[in-house]
Amino acid sequence: MTIKTRLRRYIVPNSLRFQLLSSSLMLLAGLLIVIGFLQYIFMQGFIYQNQAKSIQSQIQSLPPDAWMMMAKSVHDTIDVPDSSSLGPHRHGPFFLLQDAHIALIDQKGTLTELTNGSGDGGTSPRLAEEDYKNALQSNEHHLSYQIVNPTGENEQLIVLQTIRTKNHTQELIQVSISTKPLKNMMLHQLLVFLGVSLIALVIGILTFIPVLRKTLVPLSNMVDKVEQIDAGNLAERIPVDQGQVEIDHLANSFNGMLQRIESSFDAEIESKEQMRRFVADASHELRTPLTAIHGFLEVLLRGAVNQPDMLDRSLKSMYVESERMKKLVEDLLLLAKLDRSPNIQRKEVVLDDVIKEMAPQLRLLAGDRKVILELASDLRGWFDVDRLKQVILNLFHNAVQHTDSAKGELIVSLINVKGGVELSIRDNGSGISERHLPKLFDRFYRSDSSRTRKYGGSGLGLAITKSIVELHGGTIRVDSVVDEGTAFCVWLPLTETSE
Repeated sequence: MTIKTRLRRYIVPNSLRFQLLSSSLMLLAGLLIVIGFLQYIFMQGFIYQNQAKSIQSQIQSLPPDAWMMMAKSVHDTIDVPDSSSLGPHRHGPFFLLQDAHIALIDQKGTLTELTNGSGDGGTSPRLAEEDYKNALQSNEHHLSYQIVNPTGENEQLIVLQTIRTKNHTQELIQVSISTKPLKNMMLHQLLVFLGVSLIALVIGILTFIPVLRKTLVPLSNMVDKVEQIDAGNLAERIPVDQGQVEIDHLANSFNGMLQRIESSFDAEIESKEQMRRFVADASHELRTPLTAIHGFLEVLLRGAVNQPDMLDRSLKSMYVESERMKKLVEDLLLLAKLDRSPNIQRKEVVLDDVIKEMAPQLRLLAGDRKVILELASDLRGWFDVDRLKQVILNLFHNAVQHTDSAKGELIVSLINVKGGVELSIRDNGSGISERHLPKLFDRFYRSDSSRTRKYGGSGLGLAITKSIVELHGGTIRVDSVVDEGTAFCVWLPLTETSE
């Protein structure tokens, strides 16, 4: 990949690389500007103060009498009619800056010019009387300076320094110099700083691009991995240990999303398969009684109507098949209702009283089989009584079908368990093979089709039972041993808010 191509990847305005790079550079440039501005401000004050201290030291290095002699010399020169013939323009002490203006201020505030600043024709700027009074009252070691702009063009640094004469009087020396050389020096330093900053920005760009590219490698890998995932390849997962916490969290989130999508696809496929099986099973179950009824009608149409015995058997058989078809349709409607509108009418009931009330009906269904009730007393809960009775009847009827009519034994028990109540119906029948247990509550599933069909079963009873139990917030399980018996156990919560 050429440098031009690489740069194009980083100058796409909407790309994360460009935004990170531009934001970082803007932040760095902003910091450099702020640093340069603060440096200029602090350097300006520092240079002015150092220059003022230097001038103060030079003033203090000259004896006070020398300053007074200079002032007297100025007055004598002024008294000579043609002072210009006495020699060149007067200057201050040779160790002061040549362009400095020096003046002496006495106790009365009279300003005496000691030098003309290298012949520039200028004079020392005059400050306010209050400034001179404050300076005269300070000691010799106090540093007093100001930045003034008397003409609006030439900014000057003014240093005020007190001296004590031999007459014990306090005089004031004022030295003023132009700040232009100092500002030129600061401007030069600022330009140097800006140049160094630009070089630092360029180096930062060249250094940050490979660092940024390396940092975004895990994100690029994730993008490449996601592009490989489609509807037929949902088992792919993004690596979650790439050394970056944020990327790892994002990978975990993507993997969780993929897991949910995969589960949704599997559930949809399973739902379609269940619907297909449901339609096929329902069609098969309805076709059997319809075929039987159709066959008996053909027999009647062929003349059996004139044969009383044949007519009676045909009508009875048709009635049985119609009842079976009616029961199947009712079960289908009930399942559809439970799926569509899972609402039940609860009220507080005593469970052992409900089962005792059903005891005559249970013994009638059992026939010659032995029925045993083992019920704990005063177990109250919030249930739909009619639905609960339907659960008991479905499980009891299922137990009756799979036990011997003479030696069968059915036990209905009700016990109090933690957080609820457990209702169980056990028998000593033929039992259920282990391979049938996982699908026992599927709709239209029958572990023994011929035997179940003999008693009119359609494979919907246990599915309805499970739906009703789950609507009550409960669970149902089955324990069975072949040739020993089966136990259906239903756990139900006793609180009203458990639905």
